[in-house]
Amino acid sequence: MVGCSDNAQTGRRQLAFVPDDQLAKLADQAWAELTTSTAVSNDSALHDRLARIAGPITLAADRGDLRWEFVVFDSAELNAFVLPNGKVAVFRGMMEFARDDDELAAVVGHEVAHILARHPAERVSQQLATQAGVSLAQLVLGGENGENAELVAGVLGIGATYGVLLPYSRTHELEADRLGVDLMRKAGMEPLGAVRFWERMIARQDRQGAPPEALSTHPADERRLAELKAAVGA
Repeated sequence: MVGCSDNAQTGRRQLAFVPDDQLAKLADQAWAELTTSTAVSNDSALHDRLARIAGPITLAADRGDLRWEFVVFDSAELNAFVLPNGKVAVFRGMMEFARDDDELAAVVGHEVAHILARHPAERVSQQLATQAGVSLAQLVLGGENGENAELVAGVLGIGATYGVLLPYSRTHELEADRLGVDLMRKAGMEPLGAVRFWERMIARQDRQGAPPEALSTHPADERRLAELKAAVGA
């Protein structure tokens, strides 16, 4: 109960007793290991494009306390993820799938929004709260020198292939969609780009098949698109 707090970004109370700065320190080591073990794209055009979109989005986020960093990983996966230290990875496949800057801004805005909504802290706190081992909590909250980076990586889903974006809960995904649209609007991007992006993504998933919402960490496609259109005003 002590860990419950109101989040002005989401408008709801959340259980997030793990401090953001503690998670950020642990994520620093996880990021360092990830960028040395995973191929980073050497295509300067992709990095320039990502930086061009990420700049206005992070300014709109108004989190100057974070050292935002955006990297393109050289993988054909349609994937992207963010760590609680402001490090964002967008896979080459996602960069190529986004047809224009507004569609790519939907991806970037979504990831940055997870940080504004404190979803990483909430996710880790929820997992610790539901596990019986006191030692696990001590590992996460008391680790030094990045020795718990592997644990944090596992909790946050880093390195796993989930098919689309790093899955949080369905509530987190819908919140990130909505807050991401707000960031796009503040950054001068066209929010309809988010609708176009997800319409194409959903069409692709329909061809490949998707699990029912009850079995997925992501919202059902119809629900997600409907809420996204409402946020955009389409």
